[in-house]
Amino acid sequence: MSSDHRAGPHELGQNFLTDRRIIQTVIDIVADTEGPIVEWAAGAGALTVPLSKLSRSLLAIEIDSHRVAAVRRRVGPHVCIVEGDILRHAPPPVGAVLVSNVPFHITTAVLRRLLGQRTWHMAVLITQWEVARKRAGVGGATQLTAQWWPWYEFSLRQRIPAGSFTPRPSVDGGLLVIERRTRPLVTGNPTRYQQWVRAVFTGPGNGIAEILTRSGIARRDALRGVR
Repeated sequence: MSSDHRAGPHELGQNFLTDRRIIQTVIDIVADTEGPIVEWAAGAGALTVPLSKLSRSLLAIEIDSHRVAAVRRRVGPHVCIVEGDILRHAPPPVGAVLVSNVPFHITTAVLRRLLGQRTWHMAVLITQWEVARKRAGVGGATQLTAQWWPWYEFSLRQRIPAGSFTPRPSVDGGLLVIERRTRPLVTGNPTRYQQWVRAVFTGPGNGIAEILTRSGIARRDALRGVR
């Protein structure tokens, strides 16, 4: 990412959402929730401005100082717009709903950071179509999704055509909603469980039992990790 905050959207990896129907879909999802709202990568304010009309606490984070100033002029004093790096900013407050048109080039880093935080209860994300599809387990779960599935529900809401963004990206986007489970499916050590999943996805062998044996994970330890 360029250190020049005056760089254009390509340099910042941002594709601004311009489709009003998609914007309204995001707002409708958020409107059906409660709690403070946090927006990552606010960009030019396409989501920030309508989110501000929900009359809830709203914190929007954007790395470009010029866009921060521009969005501030478009919203009321109840909205906090700050300049910052979403990969380094403090976690959202407890019970928050997180919204983001995620810069495509940092999608994986954003998801890993987000899933490791324990405060927010729902995330409404726009990502690349393939990322949204895989995270929702469409066509089979990925390792990352499987590692976090006991704690979160992933749902794919819709495909977003590339023409819904400016500049137009080379791929379509997807609307992904992640909700924290009220009761995790796994009560054991998260690290142990995630190591077990990693072994299943990457270990040599045929079948879970052989993979775990070759990976040096005792079967009883694996079972303990998923209880």
